[in-house]
Amino acid sequence: MAILVDEASKVLVQGATGREGAFHTARMVSAGTNVVAGVSPGKGGQHVGEVPVFDTVAQAVAATGADVSVIFVPAPFAKDAIYESAAAGVRLIVCITEGIPVRDMTEAVAQLERVGVQLIGPNCPGVTSPGKANVGIMPDTIFTPGRIGLVSRSGTLTYQIVYELTQAGLGQSTCVGMGGDPVHGLGFVECLALFEADPETDAVVLIGEIGGDDEERAAEFYKRQMSKPVIAYLAGFTAPPGKQMGHAGAIIAGSAGTATAKAEALEAAGIPVARQPAQTPDLVRAALAAR
Repeated sequence: MAILVDEASKVLVQGATGREGAFHTARMVSAGTNVVAGVSPGKGGQHVGEVPVFDTVAQAVAATGADVSVIFVPAPFAKDAIYESAAAGVRLIVCITEGIPVRDMTEAVAQLERVGVQLIGPNCPGVTSPGKANVGIMPDTIFTPGRIGLVSRSGTLTYQIVYELTQAGLGQSTCVGMGGDPVHGLGFVECLALFEADPETDAVVLIGEIGGDDEERAAEFYKRQMSKPVIAYLAGFTAPPGKQMGHAGAIIAGSAGTATAKAEALEAAGIPVARQPAQTPDLVRAALAAR
């Protein structure tokens, strides 16, 4: 089992004929993802490899039954692309696009909450359930099927820690790259709740970084509602005071949002925090053994 996407997911790609969209459409297909359609206005009837292209999301959904959309369109058009997918009836939108204005995302997130459509991103690497579906830009070769869930604010750190887990024989159920923008879709709390309810996830790795309060809210949720172990890795312990990470959401205000403050909140809740990525597999094993 997995959360959010699996082998039954029918994926459509918005911006499928663009450079990035075409490249990642082919890569997702090669990873075994059930990519059923592409969407590029004015290019309906074309194909990206074997994937048929439609002019609109509504046409693609009607013809293929697609229920997951992944967005590769430029930032000025991303909000409209999100609205188009939601209006067409998909259940999950994965927005890879970065640089979307905060106001656009504030409006888009509010609209998706009203209509009950889930969003991952923006400015994210996507979501993958190894051996079942890879939706976004994550390199499938580093993943292996297993029972460890993962949710992360950082794309690059996701890849590094997944590699560490795989090398240690700890396969993954689903890995979610939630993105680093200040306004986004599913976050740590929502993903932790999904993993808690997944019978085939035994433990969760949470990858955070300086700025914002997502990690502190995750610590509170863990204390109140989780029975499965959670292990964290945080980036930014050596960042100079006031330093920002590259993500738009990585803003520190006073002492709040620092790696030290986040680690204190997580550890106080009972979540061990790795200081180096390579420490993560040992902490996972120890948490599983202590269950």
